[in-house]
Order: sequence, then structure tokens, then C-alpha cells
Amino acid sequence: MRLPLRQHPVISLVVVLIIAALVWGFWPKPLLVEIAEVRTAPLTVAIEEEGRTRVKDRYVVSAPVDGMACRVNLEVGDSIEQGQVLLAISPMLSQVLDPRSRAQAEAQVAAAQSALRAAEEQSESARASSDFFKKEVERMRPLVEQGVISHESYDKAVMEKRTADASLRSARFSVEVASYELDAARTALQHSAATDTGAPAERVLVRAPVSGKILKIPHKCEGVVRAGEALLEIGAPSDLEVEVDVLSADAVKIHPGSRVLFDRWGGDKPLEGVVSIIEPVGFTKISALGVEEQRVLVIADFTSPPKLWERLGDGYRVEARFILWEGDKVLQVPASSLFRVNNEWAVFVVNGNHAEIRKVKVGQRNGLSAQVLSGLTKGERVINHPGEDIEAGSRVNER
Repeated sequence: MRLPLRQHPVISLVVVLIIAALVWGFWPKPLLVEIAEVRTAPLTVAIEEEGRTRVKDRYVVSAPVDGMACRVNLEVGDSIEQGQVLLAISPMLSQVLDPRSRAQAEAQVAAAQSALRAAEEQSESARASSDFFKKEVERMRPLVEQGVISHESYDKAVMEKRTADASLRSARFSVEVASYELDAARTALQHSAATDTGAPAERVLVRAPVSGKILKIPHKCEGVVRAGEALLEIGAPSDLEVEVDVLSADAVKIHPGSRVLFDRWGGDKPLEGVVSIIEPVGFTKISALGVEEQRVLVIADFTSPPKLWERLGDGYRVEARFILWEGDKVLQVPASSLFRVNNEWAVFVVNGNHAEIRKVKVGQRNGLSAQVLSGLTKGERVINHPGEDIEAGSRVNER
């Protein structure tokens, strides 16, 4: 008996092709992956934050007294010497007398004139009393020597004379006081902001406390200033430091003397520096995402030659990298190739065309690379960014 398929070879061929296509379609295909090579290269672990430069010693020159400050003829960046006159402060102008104030001032002048006349009359009365008791004592002196009158009467007359003399002196002082009060009342009436007497006013000269350059002029135009108001800020731009605010959790990892690199400051090469101060007090800052963060100011000094950063000034922006750890020849893999297996680090190693799970011991890490202490050798290939579909033994091909 002949088989039907042998009688129809075309049908047989089609069946074979269909079966082959089904097998090829359902056969597991290699997964396309990104492969990275285990290599030896320099590795640096750092904290990167934005900072700004500032002058170390900044002097704020303030007004010593209330008054009218003249216009500052200096500009920001001008060099000054210690003791140089920066500006002068003149006395405040008198108030303008309105009709009511002028009438009150005139009344005070009239009252002072009357008080002066009253004091003069009292002085005249005291002088008359003093003359009378003086003559009385002169008249009684020979009588008491002759024994006509008692010593008690003579002593009483002497006491009354001294009392009269004291009253006369007091009355004369009252005349002087009344005269001064009259002058004060006339001065208030004569001098006002609308009256220019032409008399030179006393001026307080404000001098530079140190040599340096003008950093800021808060009060440049002529105008009224109060005691303690800032007029100028002086400093030496050549003596700079960098302040960087970092997260408090990162600040505890930084130590005085730590190495710092400054990038994106405008030059071709990074500048070098060293941490000098880590402030012991933190502050709250709202991040760009609206999250409250506790941050700490870290102060660093430049160690690069001044010629490299002489164009920097106060308040310039820099990118600071605080070096926590660094090595020259470090066996490393991309940090994105690591994953956790039973609380241990592991990677997928490409062995031929298959993925193999291998546990590794990791040391220092930064955002891109991780130090391999054991489990891998140089030149081996690992899968970078392994997906959930990759398992031990999976066939893989490099993308």
C-alpha cells in the first residue's frame, strides 16, 4: 500500500517547511543585552555641590553718627588705602518752620525776653539788699568794739550780709541763664532748612579701616543716613575662599584638610583646594522640589597658584567636588551592572553566549562605577543594566 504523502511530494515539502517554521519561531532567541568589560582604571568617590566664592575678610563701613552723607565718588572695584577719606557726613538740616511753628518760636522768644527782664529785676533787688547789709555791718563794727551793742547782734548782721551776697550771685546767674535761653529761642527762629546762613558746618570724615578694594556701595547718592547704617563694603578680592552648602549627611563624611576640586569656574582646568572649616551649625533650605533639607556650610581655601584664579571675584559660582576616596588602578565594573541576591551583590557574567550569576564583593562606589574586591577578574564581561527577563543560563547577544 502506498503512502498518500509519497503520492504528493509538494504537500510533503509544505508540511516539512511548516514544521520547521514552527520550530524556528518557538525556539528561544538570545536576549540582546549591553555588555561591559571588567577593567582597571582610576576611581574617585566624591561629593559634588554648587558653591560660590567670597572674600575672607570683609569690612562693612557704617555711619558713625546721624547726618547727611555726601555722594560717594568711588566705584566698585576701586583700590583704597588704609586711612583714606571715603566720604563725609554733615549735620542734619533744620526743620522747615510752618506758620504755626514760626508763631510758637516767636512766642518763645518773647517769653525768653520777659524772663530775662524778670531776672534782671531780681538781680537789682538782690544788689540793693547786699549794699544795705554791707553798710549795716560797717556801721555796727565800731559800736561792738566800744561795747555799745552785743556781739550777738553784730554776728546776726554779718550773717544777713553773707546771705544777701549769695542771693546777689544767684540772681546774676539767673540773668545769664535767661540770656542763654533767649539766644536759643532766637536761634530756633532764625535757622531753618529754608534759610541758608552760609556758615560752614562741621563734617565727620569717614576713613577706610584697611587697604583693599570697594566691594559694594549700598549708599552712593547724597542723602540722610542713620548711625550704624552701612555705607561701604571693603575687602581684598585676591584673598578668596569658597563656601559650599552640602547636606548634613554628607558633611559628616568631609573632614578639615580634605581635597577639593573646583570645576565649571570658567577656566580650562579644575582648580584645587582644601577644606578649612566645617561649620558646626546647620540650617534649613528648601530644595527645587520643595523638600526641606538640613544643610551645612563647608569652607574651602584655594591651593592652586593665584595666577590661575586671579580673575575670580567675590560671589562667583563654582562646582565643588569633595574627594572622599580615590585610587589609580582600581578593578571596577559599572554600578548599573550590580544587583542584590540574598543581601549580597551579584552580576551576570557572559560566559560564551550564556549569562551566569556570580556573587561579588564590592568596595568603594560612586554614581557610575563600583570597586570589585573579589569575584571578578580583569577582562571578564558583565551585563550592564540587566533586565528582569535575564536568568542564569539565558542565551544573550551583545546589542
